[in-house]
Amino acid sequence: MILVVGSTFFMTLTQVLARQAGESLHPFEISFFRNLFGFLPLAPLFLRNGFGILRTRRHGLHALRGVVQSVCMMTYFTALMMIPLTDIMALSFTAPLFATVLAMLLLGERLRLRRVSALLFGFLGMLVVLRPGFVEFNPGSGLILGFAIGFAFVLTMMKALSRTESSVTITAYMGIYLTPLTLIPALFVWTWPTAAELWLLVQVGFFGTIAQLLFTQGLRTAEMSVVLPFDFSRLIWASALGFLFFAEIPSIWTWIGGSMIFAGATYIAIRESRIERAKTRAAAAAAAAPAPEQPSKEQQGRTP
Repeated sequence: MILVVGSTFFMTLTQVLARQAGESLHPFEISFFRNLFGFLPLAPLFLRNGFGILRTRRHGLHALRGVVQSVCMMTYFTALMMIPLTDIMALSFTAPLFATVLAMLLLGERLRLRRVSALLFGFLGMLVVLRPGFVEFNPGSGLILGFAIGFAFVLTMMKALSRTESSVTITAYMGIYLTPLTLIPALFVWTWPTAAELWLLVQVGFFGTIAQLLFTQGLRTAEMSVVLPFDFSRLIWASALGFLFFAEIPSIWTWIGGSMIFAGATYIAIRESRIERAKTRAAAAAAAAPAPEQPSKEQQGRTP
């Protein structure tokens, strides 16, 4: 629980630092430096384990994930400059909802009544945040929803990769592919950062990777049903840091809608975790069951 709460703090801090850097730098350039300096926390792991952590037979899926996630990251940092932090956090909770729909369409997973109800509840929360027809639509909100849909593809690919790859390998290949992929569009809007801006970008990359590693380790250390509810602290940190650094005051609709989105996504995640755990126990029980006794040769030759 401490790891997940720490992850949400560093995740929000990364966005605060990125927005400060975005006052003078383009979001595409920030995305590049986020990936470049994101290697810093991984350096001790390479020194301890060597380059063996990069062994994989799934380069194609890692590369595809890198392409999709690079677009998602640039979209996210662009939206970060346009709408309040709390709105970003609330709407980004929809990514697991979209991932559930994709798992049904691409992986053939079944959608039962409870999961469908949670999906509908979460998407209703999205409408509460956006309030279409009541407030003017902000293009930044559209970018975040685009990010959520794209990141749903990333989550689906990460789910497939996690069956054979470690969390460190997945994180390392994220930087390996995203750094050159985000450099290309960054070159078209490039301005050399000052020393102060470069220090901000170092922190964006460092704390962004720390947040990802802490969250991954939190899920590996404890049951998802125990730690996942604490991911909601992202909205709390966004409210506090948004007010402290940018004088942003979240609306009551953001809190209500964000809570609904998070509740729907969390229910689905916990439900899936329990189903997977039940399947694992059933498989273990079947493997441990004694094999049926084979009739002896004397019994086989005996006439009934």
